[in-house]
Amino acid sequence: MSLKPKKKSDMNKAWKRSRRDRARLISPEYHLIVTEGTKTEPQYFRSISEIINQKYRDKIQLEIYGERKDTLRLLDKAVSRVRNSIKVFKHVWIVYDTDDFPPERINQTAEECKRLTTDETIYHALWSNQCIELWFMLHFNLVESDLHRSEYIPKLTEWLNSIGKGKYEKNREDIYDTLRPYLNDAIRNAKKLDEINLHKTPANAAPGTKVYELLELLRPYLDM
Repeated sequence: MSLKPKKKSDMNKAWKRSRRDRARLISPEYHLIVTEGTKTEPQYFRSISEIINQKYRDKIQLEIYGERKDTLRLLDKAVSRVRNSIKVFKHVWIVYDTDDFPPERINQTAEECKRLTTDETIYHALWSNQCIELWFMLHFNLVESDLHRSEYIPKLTEWLNSIGKGKYEKNREDIYDTLRPYLNDAIRNAKKLDEINLHKTPANAAPGTKVYELLELLRPYLDM
């Protein structure tokens, strides 16, 4: 038996082989949600995941991470999580606001999601132009004006006050439960914006949001 140390190239081959041959978890259907924000978005989606994971854990499971990254770096982080997990994520959702990021980065993230999509894993760019608060507003009203993101908070507070739910805050823990009765309205309004923004890039689709795509897919598990 040779006592010669393994070549570095051979060690690399062995590492790659062990990664490729290891058991992968494919059931239930796994979803990875990676958000640009670390407060509002993760809190919203975690409320959803608690409902789904409790009742349908054998069918579908959600993992949520707030990464504090912008656009393309957020996508890179998601890809890294997918590659380093023993789970096979059927859907990967990249949640980000357009804010003041350069248009080319906003659009490129959506394009990269399409490029990375395979039969095994589908990447989704869930952008909101300008911010996720647009998605929240759509629960109450169809917003067709391109508002600055700073205008959404007072308008959301006005709507929430009208239904007796108090002030809107970025890290509000009950935001999903508060908006839940109006989810179908939000999806319908977001689809109308999609029709208005047909053929526009994400950077030019203002106002617009793709967050509804995830909620529409999950709606059967939310006991609506």
